[in-house]
Amino acid sequence: MKILITNDDGIDAPGLAVLYKIALGLTSAEKILTVAPATEQSGVSHAISYHSSINLEKITKNRWACHGTPADCVIVGISEYNQKFDLVLSGVNRGNNAGQNTMYSGTVGATIEAAMNGIPAIALSQFFGPKLDNENIFDAVSMHGLKTIQNILSINIWNNNSAPIHYNVNFPPCLGIDVTGTSFTMQGYRTGAPFSTETSNELLKIKGLPQQQEDTGSGTDINANINGKISITPCSVDLTNHAVLRELLKL
Repeated sequence: MKILITNDDGIDAPGLAVLYKIALGLTSAEKILTVAPATEQSGVSHAISYHSSINLEKITKNRWACHGTPADCVIVGISEYNQKFDLVLSGVNRGNNAGQNTMYSGTVGATIEAAMNGIPAIALSQFFGPKLDNENIFDAVSMHGLKTIQNILSINIWNNNSAPIHYNVNFPPCLGIDVTGTSFTMQGYRTGAPFSTETSNELLKIKGLPQQQEDTGSGTDINANINGKISITPCSVDLTNHAVLRELLKL
């Protein structure tokens, strides 16, 4: 199995090292290619560097830093290295990408790009919580990440009505030993957007922080996470609300 790994926290992020160890449970080191952003790219979603050049830095033969977005990294990995990847893994993000956070996530943006290229893709993120600190923040994903990926691969569902599917996985804010299970979930939603503007020293900045602990109801990713469960959310590159479309077609 040939695997491309990336993230949005940057090439030196500890979560990427965790993801590499997980990938080694699926294949051998020579079949893993890392192309990750040279600097943090949180919040860029599925953006690509369409109007600017991209610099690449070779770290080792199979490890490259890309001065671009996570989606850029996937495009570079596919186009520049002449390999047919069997799987793209993105993460492990330091902080959840559940609920509305999903829409901003560069971690998820990478899996969108992979799915559009016909490659199975899974995003992995670690929820923050009071039981975790910098020493054990990735404990849950380190313990359960490999099995979770293997579960998704065994199910082997990668399209829905011809629209590519990618998976968004969030690990709960607890130690691995305290994880209570796994749930297939829908994306949660909180009313309103978390961001606004502020001016400091005549510079206009975006401020705000997406809520982490606010529940979004039964069956959602955040609800599963705050109750100690790993959430697996199937996502599609088709943004159509098919339920509403069916109602509109009746008019």
